[in-house]
Amino acid sequence: MGTTDLLLAIAHHLLVFSLAGIIGAEFVLVRGELGAATLKRLAGIDRHYGIIAALIVIVGVCRVFFGLKGWEFYVYNWVFWAKMAAFIVVGLLSIIPTVRFISWSRQASGNPSFSVPAAEIASVKNYVRAEGFIFLLIPVFAAALARGYGY
Repeated sequence: MGTTDLLLAIAHHLLVFSLAGIIGAEFVLVRGELGAATLKRLAGIDRHYGIIAALIVIVGVCRVFFGLKGWEFYVYNWVFWAKMAAFIVVGLLSIIPTVRFISWSRQASGNPSFSVPAAEIASVKNYVRAEGFIFLLIPVFAAALARGYGY
């Protein structure tokens, strides 16, 4: 049981850090002129965002049911639910950028002279910035949870 818990924790942490990197990459890439190559890169990065987020959920559920603390520790812990709420808010905030990345990429592939309106870039950058700020709460709640707070 200890080895399973360790492997799940390692996978969970690596995935969460990967998601943080993806949010950072999106923030850096959403700026100024967005050429077709950058738009394609953003769409690809965002696709990985979705895959990694899904894997985080899968591994997280496995940690709840197969980890050392047992599901009761999580289900009755308000810190766990605060962490889940932060994760859900980050996911919801990511919807608008995802839709825009797909739309921009399609428009750029069909029209070489397509230019993303500055107002849309600014709006998406604000969403990604908000994702990043809310995302910072996740490790804060995780640290509190690991130390038994909220139980």
